Amino acid sequence: VMSKLLLTPENQLQRLNHLLHAVETLKEKDTTTLNHRPHENAWNVLEVLEHLSIAYAMYDKKIETALSQLRTSHEEPWVFRPRFWNRFVIEGQRPKGNKRPFKMKTLKKFEPQLEKTFTQAAVENVFEKFQKSYSKLKASILVSRNKEMNHKRITSAIGPIVKFHLPEAFEFLICHAERHKIQIDEILSSHKG
Repeated sequence: VMSKLLLTPENQLQRLNHLLHAVETLKEKDTTTLNHRPHENAWNVLEVLEHLSIAYAMYDKKIETALSQLRTSHEEPWVFRPRFWNRFVIEGQRPKGNKRPFKMKTLKKFEPQLEKTFTQAAVENVFEKFQKSYSKLKASILVSRNKEMNHKRITSAIGPIVKFHLPEAFEFLICHAERHKIQIDEILSSHKG
C-alpha cells in the first residue's frame, strides 16, 4: 500500500471538508459533554481541537511563504508521490480504519494550555480558532492547485529531520487531524457509557 501513496488536492479537499463538517456538528454538544475527560489525565474534546489549532499554527506562515514563492503551473492540478522517508512520517499519523496506530506522547510545545473546565465563551473561541485554521488550510490547498509543487520544501514542526513539499505538509496535517477526530469519537463514546 505504502508505495502507492499519491496525493491529490481533490482528495485532500474532500477529507478536509469532511473534517470541518464533523467539527461543526460538535458545536451542538453541551459544555458538559465537551468538557468530559475519559480519565483524569486525558484531554477533553476542546483540548483536542485546541491541539489541532496549535499544530496548524506551526505551519501557517511556512505554507503561506512557500505558496507565494511557487511558480504558476499551466498543467492539470498536481499529483504528488511522497518520497520514502516523508511517506513513512505521514503514514505514522494516518489512522487505520477507526484506530490510531502508534499512540504518541505529545511534545510540550503542542500541548493545549486550557482551563480545567470551559465557559461558553471559551468553547466558542476553541471552535472559532479551529475553523479559522483549517479553513485557511483548505484555502491554501485550493491556491496550490495551479502551482508547481516540486521545487519548494518547508521544515516540518517536528524539526529539520523532516522537510515537506507542500502536498506532504497538507497530507501530514490532514492525517494528524483525522487521527485526532478518532480520539474525539473515543472521548464522546466514553461519555455515553
